[in-house]
Amino acid sequence: MNWVSGIVVYTITWWVVLFAVLPWRVTTNQQKGRGEMAGAPDNPHILYKAMWTTIIATIVFGGIYAVIAADLISFQDMADRMGRY
Repeated sequence: MNWVSGIVVYTITWWVVLFAVLPWRVTTNQQKGRGEMAGAPDNPHILYKAMWTTIIATIVFGGIYAVIAADLISFQDMADRMGRY
């Protein structure tokens, strides 16, 4: 995997993990003031979620990179097989 592909895969992985991490530690405001939605979080903990997203995405990316580097899944072979049909 070249560095451009690595950045693309990491970025996509990071965003997917972020959407999985966003519901963590969500507490809603019990007393809704004017202009606040009922489901608005009291404290969104964005830095906490960004930290855990980065840690988890790095681990997942490491697994993806290891699988590709070890040639356990060869995308070139898949493309060759698809081209034959």
